Amino acid sequence: METLNILLDGSLAAGDYIGFTFFTGYMSMLAASIFFIVERGTVNDKWKTSLLISALITFIAAVHYFYMRGVWLETHESPTQFRYIDWTLTVPLMCIEYFLILKPAGAKTGMLSRLIFGSVVMLVAGYIGEAVVPEQNVMWGIISTLGWAVIIYEIYAGEASKLAAASDNEHVKSGYKVMRWFTLVGWAIYPIGYMMLPGNLLSGMAGNIDLAYNIADAINKIGFGLVVYSIAKGASAAKA
Repeated sequence: METLNILLDGSLAAGDYIGFTFFTGYMSMLAASIFFIVERGTVNDKWKTSLLISALITFIAAVHYFYMRGVWLETHESPTQFRYIDWTLTVPLMCIEYFLILKPAGAKTGMLSRLIFGSVVMLVAGYIGEAVVPEQNVMWGIISTLGWAVIIYEIYAGEASKLAAASDNEHVKSGYKVMRWFTLVGWAIYPIGYMMLPGNLLSGMAGNIDLAYNIADAINKIGFGLVVYSIAKGASAAKA
């Protein structure tokens, strides 16, 4: 009887929209990983690493979402630690994607270092404010947002933006513009969700932080990878 109760408690109930987004999150991101791996063989060699990174991003997220779904169904508590582990691995990989598509245009490791530095500040400060000292989440949220601002500056006004503008590859130019929109608009959902924490600016809003994060993750990771895929396919076709 005890085992039966555990199984029942761990099942996906009708109306559990958060559990549903955990489920669809790991299924859709696993499917995206398979797609990127299969399509990797259809692009020129210099774009294969970019598609491999896209596949790694969605695969890592799929594995974490599988475990996060289990945590949610068993406890109905936010799987904060799993989520930040996922972001710690996938967000720097997304920064690497910027470097890879701009490398033919002359991207240097300094640009990559700035992007990764911004992502580390954003994630570490966010985790501290959400899980370690939540009573100080406003202060840590500001620090986290500054890390995000470093990334935004780099891709809109820094070296990355200048390299993309100077690139002679129209597929890179157009794809880069879409990628940075994902980083500006898509990633903005995360600080909005963060501000819904108790004591923060949007704490009085109705809604659930996990629902916002789950939807944002699926859109951002899969969408980001599809943009990289379109750049790789377009550039490969142009060289054929």
